[in-house]
Amino acid sequence: MSFIVLIPARLASTRLPNKPLADIKGAPMVVRVAQRAMQSSARRTVVAADSAEIIERCDAFDIEAVLTRLDHSSGSDRLAEASRLLGLGDDDIVVNVQGDEPLIEPSLIDAVAGLLHQRPDCAMSTAAHSIEQQADLLNPNIVKVVLDARQTALYFSRAPIPAARDFAGMAWWKSGSTLPKPLRHVGIYAYRAGFLRLFPTLPQAPLEQLESLEQLRALWHGYKIAVHVTDQAPGPGVDTPEDLDRARRLFV
Repeated sequence: MSFIVLIPARLASTRLPNKPLADIKGAPMVVRVAQRAMQSSARRTVVAADSAEIIERCDAFDIEAVLTRLDHSSGSDRLAEASRLLGLGDDDIVVNVQGDEPLIEPSLIDAVAGLLHQRPDCAMSTAAHSIEQQADLLNPNIVKVVLDARQTALYFSRAPIPAARDFAGMAWWKSGSTLPKPLRHVGIYAYRAGFLRLFPTLPQAPLEQLESLEQLRALWHGYKIAVHVTDQAPGPGVDTPEDLDRARRLFV
């Protein structure tokens, strides 16, 4: 199996200005993400940046980067352009590793890429892990996913799904039940480059707009998403100054 990692990096951020360039133990965060990705089995790791400043900082650490347009509305749009700039073939597998995940496990990258390679019936793959706390199930900032028997996504939601009608107020998955456990979606994606380029051209889905979850566009238009269920929660991402402080403490 062969795949490439693309890392979208946008300089503007409302909650944490210049986030990709935030220092983590002597290197910009986006560089730390790329270095983690390079520990995976990817044949190539490339940062897709919207700023010459990000390109320059990546160059200083020997990280490959390409300059993309400023006006992309999402990371997948940015990666679609990057895949064209890099001349990727339609069947090339691309893993989208978020530029604010400096603690991502290389093994998770491999698992998501490998799953898509094994599932030619799916256009995308992603990851999830079991929810352990009922507060997380009820938290709309934590995205949930439900799967079918083949570990293919049925739906993603900010609502508590699955909703256990007869177990209200209980963490039913801790009581020895054989019912499906609630799963937290992990924001890593693999696509074939042809679908990655197609995706931004698909009309936005009403459910995507309602939930503010871009992956629902794929389901709405009939494309399947395979889900790797991992036993371990991934390291925390960085959205706020508090998150950045935590990442600096945890980074090894």
